[in-house]
Amino acid sequence: MKNAFIFDLNGTMVNDMGFHAEAWGTIINGELNGNLTPEQVKREMYGKNEEVLERVFGKGKFTPEEMGKLSIRKEEMYQEAFRPHLQLIDGLHQFLQKAYDYRIPMAIGSAAITFNINFVLDNLNIRRYFSAIVSADDVVKSKPHPQTFLDAAGKLGVNPADCIVFEDAPKGVETAQNAGMQTVVITTMHEPEEFKQYQNILLFIKDYTDERLEKFFFTYQ
Repeated sequence: MKNAFIFDLNGTMVNDMGFHAEAWGTIINGELNGNLTPEQVKREMYGKNEEVLERVFGKGKFTPEEMGKLSIRKEEMYQEAFRPHLQLIDGLHQFLQKAYDYRIPMAIGSAAITFNINFVLDNLNIRRYFSAIVSADDVVKSKPHPQTFLDAAGKLGVNPADCIVFEDAPKGVETAQNAGMQTVVITTMHEPEEFKQYQNILLFIKDYTDERLEKFFFTYQ
């Protein structure tokens, strides 16, 4: 069976999660007196930005308008800090080009807002590789609910079971498992032992230069 590829964005395509953590720390602790440790910030920053704020401070603490403003400010801080370092993870450009040449359907399924996805795709000029994009703005329930990846598969016109998801975070792997998809884990922010509860992992890789990725092209040769 031929595969389709679905990529998470942050930490999976670009190694930027430290910059997100720093921006969240500034918002949560510096502005909102959340008093979280760096490890607690790292553990809580998954899903939609509004969900992060509600997990940390409780529902009803902020109005939707306040959360929207905090979300945009956090992303502006992240983009300003990360822009000088913006680049794809090693080997990814070549991997995307090869998949594109083999006409493997590819999508992005991310909990990032469109504002951040555009920041990466357009500044790195890689939008052409992706036939579908699903962002936090496109779903009602964010990761680990499977809607993000299921919608991406639907937009590609492929069965969920035929999708390989590239992820860097445990909650993302859980999302793929909930969607009936297998995963390749990029260890930019998390160690393999943090994923031991999941049964849908094909490989752990440091970056996309890993020669084991070649096996995903065999059915296209």
